[in-house]
Amino acid sequence: MAHWVSDGDGSDSFEWDSDGNGEEAGSFNTAGASSSAMASTNTDAPGPSRRVANGNGKAGPSASLVQRYIDMGFAEEIVVKAIKDNGDNGADALVELLLTYQELGNDLNVDNGFASGCVPQTVDDSGDDDFLENWDDLDAGGRSTRVANSVDDSGDEDFLHEMSQKDNKIDSLVKMGFPEDEAALAITRCGQDASISVLADSIYASQTAGDGYCGNLSDYEDGGRNKGRFMDGNNKKRKRYGSQALGSRGPLDGSADEPMLLPNPMVGFSLPDQWPRPVNRDLPALAMGPPYFYYENVALAPKGVWTIISRFLYDIQPEFVDSKYFCAAARKRGYIHNLPLENRSPLLPKPPRTITVAFPHTKRWWPSWDPRQQFNCLQTCVSSAKLLEKIRVTLTNSSDPPPPRVQKLVLEECRKWNLAWVGLNKVAPLEPDEMEFLLGFPKDHTRGICRTERFRSLGNSFQVDTVAYHLSVLKDMYPEGMNVLSLFSGIGGAEVALHRLGIRMKTVISVEKSEVNRTILRSWWDQTQTGTLIEINDVQTLTSERIEAYIRRFGGFDLVIGGSPCNNLAGSNRHHRNGLEGEHSSLFFQYVRILESVKSIQRL
Repeated sequence: MAHWVSDGDGSDSFEWDSDGNGEEAGSFNTAGASSSAMASTNTDAPGPSRRVANGNGKAGPSASLVQRYIDMGFAEEIVVKAIKDNGDNGADALVELLLTYQELGNDLNVDNGFASGCVPQTVDDSGDDDFLENWDDLDAGGRSTRVANSVDDSGDEDFLHEMSQKDNKIDSLVKMGFPEDEAALAITRCGQDASISVLADSIYASQTAGDGYCGNLSDYEDGGRNKGRFMDGNNKKRKRYGSQALGSRGPLDGSADEPMLLPNPMVGFSLPDQWPRPVNRDLPALAMGPPYFYYENVALAPKGVWTIISRFLYDIQPEFVDSKYFCAAARKRGYIHNLPLENRSPLLPKPPRTITVAFPHTKRWWPSWDPRQQFNCLQTCVSSAKLLEKIRVTLTNSSDPPPPRVQKLVLEECRKWNLAWVGLNKVAPLEPDEMEFLLGFPKDHTRGICRTERFRSLGNSFQVDTVAYHLSVLKDMYPEGMNVLSLFSGIGGAEVALHRLGIRMKTVISVEKSEVNRTILRSWWDQTQTGTLIEINDVQTLTSERIEAYIRRFGGFDLVIGGSPCNNLAGSNRHHRNGLEGEHSSLFFQYVRILESVKSIQRL
């Protein structure tokens, strides 16, 4: 999760509206033209033709359509060419093509016959031709896949088209007022085929957690759905949990129109070795610990998600933290908890916060034109060997340093896949043990399972140093040890954090669906712990009766910790990013149910 500086002109000549389906762009302000009106120019519809014939007797663009874009400030020859090249791709693509041609300006030869969607190359880009020539013509072994004497450059054109589409969309979003790095990140999250309106919504979602949520959400009780409402409307919620102001923002009961803002930078309530930020966080009586609780999920969730999460967790203000302030990789997460904020302390020794310090062997090969100091958010998958070979061959065949366009495209892939320089012109993805180091786990923590599963497990884990900093306040409170209820345990990030803090875990009830993750946690536990570990494989089977039995057996829980699945919240999930209503992320309400059960039983 790229930091580019935009030199865009910040034009506000148009703005987009979306009907929510992400498929159509909205209305233009200039000259009263609208994309919906332009889209209605259907040449296949019955009735008189709305196009005029060109010199070849073929149908050309209608004069009114051309004039509409001329009125917007585009040159006539550019408009005619763009309409022809755009074909039936719609108004969204047409506008992007017009913006591209306008930026090319005098270097654009309107008679050069470029194909639709393929961005023309300027004279200054001649040095990039070598780079682009073989980019898509290599297999994983670096061998040419092009047939002898073949003139089919479709692979290059596809790649050019794909990359130029992305550049055009970034430019369009920048002209709409969005920062360039956020525009690029939105395209990475939503995919290059996403429309401008979808990308704009994604950026808005990453900047705010949305407006107030309306309606009631069902509770999950004893493994069944909707056995009684968890709460009966906002008034009941406010009555139960109080209506204190949370920090500087309004209440999350829908009475305030101001959305929950994601802080920039994401530094939480405090960072190690810095003065704590003033936070007005008055917890409702029912929220206070013990038992303490700690909930985590992705910060860049869909619109409104964190408002809902906060409301169901006693209206407590989330603490948004990017783990780049604790290690050499970004990990933007939100945390809601009732832990004290004073007397936090970091794990020692502190991990390195830059790539070259964390992995000194990369420094020798790191090119001067790669400005990265930290990795983006660590993912559950890695790049293909074919892409790595393409980059190596491309750089080998380029000048030193490579042309700016080559640098940009290579850096884009390096940022996307967290590639490190491990040789001359050679990049590689992080190895599992390197991810373990960045995330704060002991060496070989995930070793013993297949490589793919190691990446998946690590990509879904806590960043241990960040979580441990928040949990460090418990060390002096529980010198004899703690009983922990660990929900959605994963590979044991919470347990590793407590262990590294020196907090003894007398008993841990671990709930984790993945057998692979349970194996990892059990292996680590047997090597490092003396307490009792009880594993449960389905959170929905942890009923109130079982919770009560554990509380009687072990004397109650001191900490309830976990982060429910983010499958339907993360931006990388383009097909099922449906928030807390998703199949996986709706398990958040299991966390709420279990926490409420623990607190109510231990109050008796």
